[in-house]
Amino acid sequence: MKGKKGVAILGSTGSIGTQALEVIDTNPNDFDLQVITANKNADLLINQAIKFRPNNVVIVDESLYNKVQDALFQYDIHVYTGEESLLDVVCGEDIDIVLTAMVGCAGLKPTLSAIKAKKNIALANKETLVVAGEIITKEARNNGVNIYPVDSEHSAIFQCIVGEFHNKIEKIYLTASGGPFRGFNKDDLSRVTTEQALKHPNWEMGQKITIDSATLMNKGLEVIEAKWLFNLRPEQIEVIVHPQSIIHSIVQFEDGSMKAQLGLPDMKLPIQYALTYPNRIKSNFERFNFIDYPKLTFERPDEKTFNNLKLAFDVLKTGGTSACTLNAANEVAVDAFLKKRISFLDISKINSQTLEKVEIIKNPSLEDYIMIDKESRKVAEELI
Repeated sequence: MKGKKGVAILGSTGSIGTQALEVIDTNPNDFDLQVITANKNADLLINQAIKFRPNNVVIVDESLYNKVQDALFQYDIHVYTGEESLLDVVCGEDIDIVLTAMVGCAGLKPTLSAIKAKKNIALANKETLVVAGEIITKEARNNGVNIYPVDSEHSAIFQCIVGEFHNKIEKIYLTASGGPFRGFNKDDLSRVTTEQALKHPNWEMGQKITIDSATLMNKGLEVIEAKWLFNLRPEQIEVIVHPQSIIHSIVQFEDGSMKAQLGLPDMKLPIQYALTYPNRIKSNFERFNFIDYPKLTFERPDEKTFNNLKLAFDVLKTGGTSACTLNAANEVAVDAFLKKRISFLDISKINSQTLEKVEIIKNPSLEDYIMIDKESRKVAEELI
């Protein structure tokens, strides 16, 4: 890799953002951190800024601006606040790649702004493609921008097709751990607690994505994201449950040959690959040993019990703004579950009922997506 790569991290205080900073900290000669941002976690943002000395910091919550500004004043770091600042800060001329690690639909506009500024994207915010995949991929093509996936499954697919871009994909298999409730029936699920749902068997992740993994909504969102990232039809995407989380995903080409990407569950590897592509740089990540895993097993997902996965395939076929509605409803429902306002099974019920109540716009503009997102959140909240 020639010279240092200028990096902006949107959502530096979250699970992906903090792990990305670990990657940068381990490889100081490869990266030049330009921007870090946070929504409300001012204390951690301040600590990160003092350690890494980026040029620009954004605290989105305006009530926390003075706290961050005062703490960083002596370090000659520019501090900004508000959502509009996110759109501006990603356009800096020293930025080569923007890691979008914000949670939920909030990542949509900043990602679009970075693409229009011709910055390559390391995409950890799957909701961006779920909500407005058509607009995002079109803008990326028009601006000659590459989108490098950070999700472990999509990174696996991407790694499998490097060098195969001229060969047609017949099918992809997205692997799922099955989450903490694999094998549970609906009666079992009716009694699970928030604390149980937050204990993922294999991965260390933020709260929202951990709950999504438990409901299989995370896999559903990944199905929709895969359609846009790799230009696939719904019937070309299959989900298989793989409890060991060693095979991160598989590509099957039209000659029947299959490629899989393997490794221990560690998000730092796909983060590093997205930031360094097309190069691989040395890492000290723990290595996988086949002898430690004598059995790798696979099974079909239970879509009847975990209805969110079926809903995701349904909206993929429906198109228009339906995926935007599903994502918005799910964000509201998961937040309500984390606050113990609803039960675990209520999450998929609210998602399904919101889809029934909100209109679908077939050929939406960005404004349509934003409008439907707001309306869907309102409907979901009323259902709660």
